[in-house]
Amino acid sequence: MEIDPEEEVSLAPYRLVAETEHFVLIDKAPEINFHTEASQLGVAEQLKQDLGLELLYPLHRLDKMTSGLLLFGKELKFAHCLNDQFKNHQIEKYYLALSNNKPKKKQGLILGDMVKARRGSWKLQSSLADPAKTLFFSRSVAPGQRLFILRPITGRTHQLRVAMKSLGSPILGDLRYGGNDADRGYLHAYALAFQWQGQRFEFICEPQIGEQFAGEDIAQAVAELSPPWQLRWPKR
Repeated sequence: MEIDPEEEVSLAPYRLVAETEHFVLIDKAPEINFHTEASQLGVAEQLKQDLGLELLYPLHRLDKMTSGLLLFGKELKFAHCLNDQFKNHQIEKYYLALSNNKPKKKQGLILGDMVKARRGSWKLQSSLADPAKTLFFSRSVAPGQRLFILRPITGRTHQLRVAMKSLGSPILGDLRYGGNDADRGYLHAYALAFQWQGQRFEFICEPQIGEQFAGEDIAQAVAELSPPWQLRWPKR
């Protein structure tokens, strides 16, 4: 299912993408916290209040800087089923990212243990005791600008941001991990696919916020990589 922004309801700090009796899917805006912090209501609590629900089950999270698809369960049975799929790496998640730096390799697998660094950051090591796994493709879209499509197999804190840094291509706008300054952090949860009651659900949500995402070259490159589940991904 591809999302047409002209047909969707705009609700800051998110757009409502899909709602059924079992789940709610939103497109989170960048620079919005998942959890409530200080005076800013988190997107999870905001969504619950907007929908008038007593219970809403978060199934995964996005960093504050990251925009894109976020899935919530409206009932416990769905939440348990999807939580199991997330734990078993059966959910397909795909992200778009931009960088000003050419990577060490154009595509492949980023693999390594993640350990805590200073001031809330993480770093990737070459050891493989319990490694984070990320598959990716990249292509040049303009001089000094490169588009990445990333498929995380595991789900670790800051995994994609650290993976991009390890390639020598920190995400544009991600100052924590060495990216160049920009109007936002250019990481977007682009596509999501999962199984529920014998049916496969597929969603694609193109980024709507960010000057660099708005270019025609980017739009063309993204179109050539869609739908992401049909790409010939490198072996895990």
